[in-house]
Amino acid sequence: MDCAIVRGALPNEISHRNAGPPEFCVNAPEKLPLPDTQSMVDSRRLAIDRVGIKGLRYPLALAGREGAVQHTVAEFTMDVGLPHDVKGTHMSRFVEILEGVRAPLDLPGFRQLHRRMISHLGARTGSIELRFPYFIRKAAPVSGVESLLDYGAAWIATTAADGRHRLTIELRAPVTSLCPCSKKISDYGAHNQRSQITLRVEVDDGELGLDELARVAEEEASSELYGLLKRPDEKFVTERAYDNPKFVEDLVRDIALRLRDDPRVGHFTVASENFESIHNHSAYAEISGIGAALRD
Repeated sequence: MDCAIVRGALPNEISHRNAGPPEFCVNAPEKLPLPDTQSMVDSRRLAIDRVGIKGLRYPLALAGREGAVQHTVAEFTMDVGLPHDVKGTHMSRFVEILEGVRAPLDLPGFRQLHRRMISHLGARTGSIELRFPYFIRKAAPVSGVESLLDYGAAWIATTAADGRHRLTIELRAPVTSLCPCSKKISDYGAHNQRSQITLRVEVDDGELGLDELARVAEEEASSELYGLLKRPDEKFVTERAYDNPKFVEDLVRDIALRLRDDPRVGHFTVASENFESIHNHSAYAEISGIGAALRD
């Protein structure tokens, strides 16, 4: 219900009748003329680079292709820059921004959400980061049986002091890697392991979907993973990995070549961590580069 304010018999007495929870009433300054401490002047002359909220979990609907919608739960970090002469930001306004999201979110909508936050907070700089599990339905390579596979995903939007807006998407994809050296020196077999590939890509123009990044990572791995496999599928992925050995260095280089030639990609970083099956430590590699969107 709306926050109803009723004046009683005593002067300046205010009571709430048929009111909703208190949080629906606190952001009604025209009805509750309370002092705005955050907007007071600060005399220390120290600007704050980032101030806001983090660790906020909120339900999120993602707009996919052909009208598909995926429901997930995201963890939000939202912040703005604070001028040197302002005491504090208005923390409640960050959550107000999320409460205004009704339609499923896509990348253009996320860009608008970020600009709306900057405007609503009266800021020049700021960022929104949301991290969430993302699911892709995959068909097994031989039997065709379908199942979901989960990935770690993130969208990050920032506005810098120079006014430039940046949109970055991140995907953590699990894959299989098989060691070329082990295969070369062994009479039979080769050690293989699950690897996690992290792609962090600045989208300079157009849209770049999470599904597309997943395909790039999986196609350049020794083999991809599936949530459900039958025996013919297990045989296929085992032999696929054996026929396609990759060092951790190969993984990041081959993916970097794909991203470097994409006209939608600006700056990017590719990392791979191989959870070694013959060691109690991981093998790791990382490479950064510039995509075709920023190259002459």
